[in-house]
Amino acid sequence: MTVFQSCRRWLAALLIGAAAVSAGASEVVEEHIDSREHDFRIVKLASGLHHPWAVAQLPDGRFLVSERRGRVALVDGGRVQYLDGAPEVSAVGQGGLLDLVLHPQYGDGEHDWIYLTYARAGDGGDATAMGRAKLQGNALVDFEELFVQDRFSQPGRHYGSRLAWRQDGSLMMTVGERGVERMRAQDTGDHAGSVLHLTETGAAAPGNPFAGDEKGLDEIYSYGNRNIQGLVVDADDRIWASEHAARGGDELNLIRPGVNYGWPLATRSKEYSSEDPIGDESRSGTRDAVFYYPGRFAPSGLAQADSERFPAWQGNLLAGGLLSEKLLRLVIRAGEVVGSETLLDGELGRIRDVHQAADGYVYLLNDAGDAGLYRLEPVESP
Repeated sequence: MTVFQSCRRWLAALLIGAAAVSAGASEVVEEHIDSREHDFRIVKLASGLHHPWAVAQLPDGRFLVSERRGRVALVDGGRVQYLDGAPEVSAVGQGGLLDLVLHPQYGDGEHDWIYLTYARAGDGGDATAMGRAKLQGNALVDFEELFVQDRFSQPGRHYGSRLAWRQDGSLMMTVGERGVERMRAQDTGDHAGSVLHLTETGAAAPGNPFAGDEKGLDEIYSYGNRNIQGLVVDADDRIWASEHAARGGDELNLIRPGVNYGWPLATRSKEYSSEDPIGDESRSGTRDAVFYYPGRFAPSGLAQADSERFPAWQGNLLAGGLLSEKLLRLVIRAGEVVGSETLLDGELGRIRDVHQAADGYVYLLNDAGDAGLYRLEPVESP
């Protein structure tokens, strides 16, 4: 058993009791939603959040939620309070305070780090950055910036900025191609449009595909990625990424080291201003997506279900959509998508984050000026 797996089991044991403590402040907003494998209900745990981006559950059952405008909320039994000590961010357009995850050994005293990604201002523009801090009372303390992408550029679009832990304790991080110069995603000497593989302190992880390459940056793991806003490492240590295309053609990719995922040379997307295709549908030297999301899905949060709360969903991916306002369940076998089901279609509006916590429940954030934190709970079929 890996350190990552043993820590998850320890956290799960703590959180089963903690979930019962916080349930008293909840509000059922959808009593019964039918699905093929598990019927479920939607419970609202908190409201009044301002364009939240990511949620993480602490070992005591409370939640941390990042808001794009640059605040971190502590949610405790439906009460929301804001923590001091969040990093300064460039809250322009899609930029601001973005992902938030706990160290996989959080709770042991030594590794009680909260990792944050954000748009960092500087050099006439901004860049995707990552840092970490500790929670002390009502504040984030000991903040340290660990990584900043190599090139600052025009603020406002395509920061990527999801984090996911590998089973060896290394960290995956996505960086968008920044929305102006598309071909940046094809340049391995530029962090834009890539998935990075880092240590827990923000350095390049050992064995990365471009380490020692004069034309490639040591941190880059994959490239040709437009704007990944959903990222999860599954129980088999495979890296799955939900990627925004332009108009249609949003992708689910299985990320491999050194692979070019094609943007903007190979894509099933079209220009926003016309029906003109962007690049070729497929091209030699690039990797096609495992799955193309239907319509204009606009993917964001991505999680793997592996909980006894929803046993028939185990191994499935749960993908949230912004423009589509959908939550999809994707059935995975041998690294391929073999089926899908729409679980939500407009009930919560734009879905920003999807997170299965150590207590086994699935948590969602919607994206609005007055947004909420929601929990999916299984119910018996009528």
